[in-house]
Amino acid sequence: GSITQIAILTMPDDDITHPIPDLTGYITEGQIVLDRSLAQRGIYPPINVLPSLSRLMSDGIGEGRTRKDHGNLASQLYAAYARARQVQRLASIIGEEDLSATDKLYHTFAREFHGRFLRQGTDENRTITQTLDIGWELAMLLPEQELTRVRPEEIDQYGRKRTPSADKILSAG
Repeated sequence: GSITQIAILTMPDDDITHPIPDLTGYITEGQIVLDRSLAQRGIYPPINVLPSLSRLMSDGIGEGRTRKDHGNLASQLYAAYARARQVQRLASIIGEEDLSATDKLYHTFAREFHGRFLRQGTDENRTITQTLDIGWELAMLLPEQELTRVRPEEIDQYGRKRTPSADKILSAG
């Protein structure tokens, strides 16, 4: 497998449901959705994770390709980010101080996801292993009972490498 084409499509009024981007999605193997609001906040690349997808990801990850925890960790991060975005919307209505303790951790997760996982400098050359390790640092910001998409043995092997940066984030959060 190789990339044979990278099609760039603009969406009228950033509307992903417009007929052209909507229909184009059915003929591609994946889509990377860029988000103007992320770019305006200085997050580069400004990838909107939730509507982005790859139909071939499962064939290219895991033991022998990347790392055996890749698929479960990706699923956990995706689910945690979806919940974190809901918490961010809630915080904009009721205020961050009125969030539950767990929701505050998700709020911190979202901030760190944007700042450490998604954001990559143009001079940064991050390996997949480094990216997965950052993903684990972020996942471990959440209570362990929230980590329902990764196996306990994966948490033991990869997640328990609690780093000073994760501990610092939690104490500052």
